[in-house]
Amino acid sequence: MSRLCQITKKRHRPGMTYTIRGIAKKKKGIGLNKVGSAKRRFFANIRKKRLWNPEEKRFVTLKLCAHGLKIAEKQGISATVRKLRREGANI
Repeated sequence: MSRLCQITKKRHRPGMTYTIRGIAKKKKGIGLNKVGSAKRRFFANIRKKRLWNPEEKRFVTLKLCAHGLKIAEKQGISATVRKLRREGANI
C-alpha cells in the first residue's frame, strides 16, 4: 500500500533525528549539545477507509489521511469520488 493520500496527495517527508548529550542549563548544567544526527522520514497518517457513496449505493474504499477524511466529509463523498475519477484515479 503506497503511503499517499488520494485527496490531499500527502506523503512522507524527510527529516532528521538528533542525539543530544549534556545537562540542561535550568538543571545547573552547561547546556545541551547536538552530537549526532541521522536521516528519518515523517509519515502521513494514512488509513484505508470504506465510505458509503449514496449515488452509487455502494461502499468506496479510499486511502486517506486525517485531513483528507475531513475534506471528504465536508464536500460530500459523491462529489469527492467524482473529482478523483476526473483526475484519473481508479476507484
